[in-house]
Amino acid sequence: MQNQLFLHPLFTAKTELLHADERVSLSYQRAKLVLQTYRQCHVYVSRHFDLNLSKGLSAQDVQFCSPRFWSLMTDPICSLDIAMFTILAAHVGLAIGTLSRHLKARPDFKPLVQRLLRFETVGLYLLTERGHGLDAFNIETTATRTPDGYILHTPREEAAKFMPASTPSFKIPKVALVMARLLVDGEDRGCRFFVVPICNEHEMYQGVHSVRLPIRSGTGPLDFSITSFDHVHLPHSALVASSIQDIARPARPLEAWWNEIWRIQLGTMAVPAPWISAIKAVAYIGGRYSMHRSLLGKNNDPTPIIGFRTQQWPIAHGVAVGMVMANWFPLAVRHAMEESPDPRIRHAMSVIIKTTVCRHFQRCVPEIAERCGAQGTFEHNYMAKIENDGKGVIIAEGDVLTLCIRLFSELLQGHFEVPLPDPSESLLAQHATSLLQENHDLFTAMKCEHRSDAFNSLILPQSQTVIESIGHALAYSAALRSNLPKPILDVYECAVMRQDSAWYTEQAGVSRMQQRLREDTAVSSFMPQLDAFLRQLDIEKYVSAPIVSDKAWKEYLRALPVYSGDATPEVELFQAVL
Repeated sequence: MQNQLFLHPLFTAKTELLHADERVSLSYQRAKLVLQTYRQCHVYVSRHFDLNLSKGLSAQDVQFCSPRFWSLMTDPICSLDIAMFTILAAHVGLAIGTLSRHLKARPDFKPLVQRLLRFETVGLYLLTERGHGLDAFNIETTATRTPDGYILHTPREEAAKFMPASTPSFKIPKVALVMARLLVDGEDRGCRFFVVPICNEHEMYQGVHSVRLPIRSGTGPLDFSITSFDHVHLPHSALVASSIQDIARPARPLEAWWNEIWRIQLGTMAVPAPWISAIKAVAYIGGRYSMHRSLLGKNNDPTPIIGFRTQQWPIAHGVAVGMVMANWFPLAVRHAMEESPDPRIRHAMSVIIKTTVCRHFQRCVPEIAERCGAQGTFEHNYMAKIENDGKGVIIAEGDVLTLCIRLFSELLQGHFEVPLPDPSESLLAQHATSLLQENHDLFTAMKCEHRSDAFNSLILPQSQTVIESIGHALAYSAALRSNLPKPILDVYECAVMRQDSAWYTEQAGVSRMQQRLREDTAVSSFMPQLDAFLRQLDIEKYVSAPIVSDKAWKEYLRALPVYSGDATPEVELFQAVL
C-alpha cells in the first residue's frame, strides 16, 4: 500500500508564503516525518520494488540498499522538497550508510545509528573542501593521533568543509562524518572518516565553526554552511573503521580512499530518483494547463493552446521521458546492485543513470515551463523552482561531466565494458555503439595516452555525449521489453534523435526531413491519448500547482493576501497657460 504523506499538513503547507528560515525548519520536520514513516511498516511501495511490510527501514536495509531503501529514495514525496531530500540523502545514504558496514565489529556505533534512524540527530557528510572541490583526494583537514585520541584541525581557510548544513539554528543536534588526513608520528596515513559531534539543539560544540552561506538562487533554502575545526579533540573511537587500531598506511592510497567513500557511488545512483518524479510532475502540470488554457480564435471561439504543435511537443516529450525513465530506473538499479558482481560496472551504471536522468530533466523542464508563459515562472507552480533545484543535483555525489570523463576514459582504455543492447534492436542502440567505436578508433589512431593534450582536446569533449547515448539506448531497450505504448517509444526516440541529428543523417541515413516527418507521426499518434498518458504518470496526488485547472487557481487565489484601503487620491489643480 502507499503512504499518505502527500496529505499530511507538513506537505500541504504553502511554502512559497513562508520566510526562508521557516521553510528550512519545515524541511527538517518533513525529513523527520518521512524517515519515521519508513521506520514503520506501511510505506510507499513502488511497483518495481517488492517489499516485506513486516518491518521498517533498518541499518541493514541502508547498508545493502534493499528494496526498502530504494523505495524511500524513489518516493515521489521527495520531489516536493529538494531541501528535505538533500537532508535525507546525506543522513541516510551517506552517514548511516557509511557507519552501517562497521556495526558488527563496532557495536559502540549502534546507539548513534539508532539515533540517526529515529532522526533524533541529523547526520552530515563532510568530505569536500572549499579549496579542492572535486579534488577531494587531496584534502587538507588533519586528524593528528595523540596518546588519548586525535586532534582534528582545519589548517587554512581553503581547507574548510563545503557545504553541508552544519548550523545549530533549527533545534536539532548534528553529527558529522568528517574526512581528514590521518597523521601518526608525523606520517600521512591517508584519508579517513571520523565521527565528530557538530552541535546540540542550541549551539556549536567547542572548536567547531559554521559559517552559514546565503541561499542558492531560486531554490528551496537550507542552512548550507562552511565548516571548520580548531584543534577539536576526538577519542580513539571516533575513527570510522572496523578496528580503532586500523591506522596503518594503505599500500594503495587512492584505492583505499575510494573504499572509504564507497557510499558516494551508490549516492550517484540514488540522487537522480526525485528528478524522475519531477519530470513527470512538470509534464502533468504543463499538460493539464495546456488543455484548459485557451485563446480566442475565429468567431471568438476559445481554442485550447494544446492544439498548437509547438505546445504539443514539449508536453509529449516530457511525458515520454517521464514514463521511459520511471520504467528504466528500477531495472537499471537492479542490474547494478544484483546482476553486476564487478564494482566497476556498478559505478559505471551509477554514472550512466545520473547523467541520463539529469540531462533529460534539464531539457524537458525549462521547455515546458516556458510554454506555460508567465505562470511558469512562479514558485507556486513548481516548475521554475524545481528547475533551479535541479542544478544542485548535477554536482551532488559527483559532478556529471567529471563522472562522464572518468568513465569514458576507462571505457576507451578497455578497463571494462558496459553491456549495450544489440545495434540491430534500435536506432538508439546503433547510435551508442557507433559513437563509442568512433572514439575508440580515434584514440587508437592517435596513439596517445589518456592524459595527453590530444586526448584532452579531441576526445574528452565527447565524454558526456557518449555516456548519455549509452543511457538512451539502455532506457529505450528497457522500454521495449516492458511493452511501453508505441507513441511513448516513438516520441522518446525522436527526442533523442534531436540531440544528434547529424549522426542520424550521416550514419543511419535518416534525412532531416525524414526526422521531421517521424516526429510529426509520433506526436500525432501521441496526442489522442494525452489524457490517458497524463493519468498513467501516476503523479497527480503530488501536484499542487494551481494552474492545472481553473478551479484550482481560483481556490489558490483566495488564500493569497489581498491589499485594499480607503485612501482617495489628491487631485492637483492645474492652471491653464495660454
